[in-house]
Amino acid sequence: MKPGIYQFLIGCFASLGSLLFGYDLGVIAEAIASKSFKAQFLQSNANARSGTVVALFTGGCFLGAFAAGFADGLGRRGTILLACGIFIIGGIVQTAGVVISMLYIGRLLAGVGVGLLTMVVPIYQAEISHRRIRGRLTSLQQLFDAVGQIFATWISYGCYSAWDKRQSSAEWRVPLGIQIVPAIFLAVFVFMIPESPRWLCDHDQWEKGLATLAQLHAHGNIHDPYVIAEYNLIETQIRQEHTQKRKTYFDLFKGWPNIRRTILVTAAQASAQMTGVSAIRYFSPQIFAQIGIPTSLTLLLTGVQAIIAFMGTSLCIWVIDSIGRRPLQIGGNLLMACSFAVNCALIKVFPPTSTSTAAHWTFVAMTWIFSFIFFVTSGPLSWALPVEFFGTAMRSKGVAVGAMTSFAFNTMIGQVTPIAISAIGWRYYLIFIITNITNAIFFWAFLPETKGLNLEDMDELFYNSPLFVPGTHWTPTSHVDADAEMIATGEKSYSDAAATYAELERINEQQRKE
Repeated sequence: MKPGIYQFLIGCFASLGSLLFGYDLGVIAEAIASKSFKAQFLQSNANARSGTVVALFTGGCFLGAFAAGFADGLGRRGTILLACGIFIIGGIVQTAGVVISMLYIGRLLAGVGVGLLTMVVPIYQAEISHRRIRGRLTSLQQLFDAVGQIFATWISYGCYSAWDKRQSSAEWRVPLGIQIVPAIFLAVFVFMIPESPRWLCDHDQWEKGLATLAQLHAHGNIHDPYVIAEYNLIETQIRQEHTQKRKTYFDLFKGWPNIRRTILVTAAQASAQMTGVSAIRYFSPQIFAQIGIPTSLTLLLTGVQAIIAFMGTSLCIWVIDSIGRRPLQIGGNLLMACSFAVNCALIKVFPPTSTSTAAHWTFVAMTWIFSFIFFVTSGPLSWALPVEFFGTAMRSKGVAVGAMTSFAFNTMIGQVTPIAISAIGWRYYLIFIITNITNAIFFWAFLPETKGLNLEDMDELFYNSPLFVPGTHWTPTSHVDADAEMIATGEKSYSDAAATYAELERINEQQRKE
């Protein structure tokens, strides 16, 4: 099996954690819309309670992402196992819920598990992948999120069709219970995949790190030129990091290069939520009802929308490492602003009392177009970018802060959306039109291109590249592939490859001090 395919398959298995995220987010929209759920839990304060059920999950995700920053000692696989265990407990409590407090607790616990998973899985994928396919592997996070949505929406639609008229609690208990199955599968088999070679080296397991690197990139050949060259770069960076004091969350805000990275990471995650995707995902029945579409048809249309999301993410995986990150991020936000503008106008001109079939289907089509654009661009990039920006010592904490930002905005939107839809209707969409435009302007100005760079190049990128990106061009001084080629042809020894990078780092450090 080719190394790239091997890495891709491992990345797919790890992405079962992302499937849980997409499934849980997707399934709750049908649950809170079902007659049985409403009768049992939403007879009073319906808007506030439904918002809290959604928001507690993403609030738990926030806590899980924060905790993941302290779970580095468990390893990437150990953190995945811990997360699955917490998620399974949360899923059981939700499924067995008989009072609203059980739903709250179950959603919170499931959120903590998902927060851990969504933080560690893309880090793991980035650390096992070749730089030429890293974007594809880290975009698997969003692809499997979309797969989870597909399962959630079609299972929910089937359960709605079977049990809604009878007002049976099976309508929402069965979909909530099914989410436990992939979590068990991931937990049982997680130690059959290799640990991250960068994590092994960072924890002084150098021989295992080299062997795993060879397993991932060269069929186990530790003498392969690429393996040796990349190992030397990893070793040089990690040994340098080990001479410094232990990193904390506060280091993310020390020194302009780290502050710059932290701003971009939080912006990538916050901007993805402010596209409006979470509002549509959580409350599509209420949103579609604004233009007269009934709940039964909404659930069917949402199932189609989930398939469209999968197609969009698949396209992103195909093009991200060739087109690059910047064009996708900038263009995607501009196109999403346009789609929201059309839907905003439709809701204003054609209220729920309207009988215009053309308006209904135009609204549906634009919602599908929006979802496709989001999952080609901002959705996958919000997870692919943060794992690229930081070195090994700061990666977990940097990605954790990004994930926490995502879940904080997610929680806010989950809490605000049902109230805003009832209170101000179509005007709520003006927010997302504006934020999509400002997102595009921000990334055009400040987002550097990371396509094709090694993870070990990122320190140099953020120390030496211009803050204002348009009109500038920056390339790294050293590449693993260049070193590997010189080693293979005898132009450079293994030790010289490491020495070159060490000298580069020494010069960079001197420039930083000056």
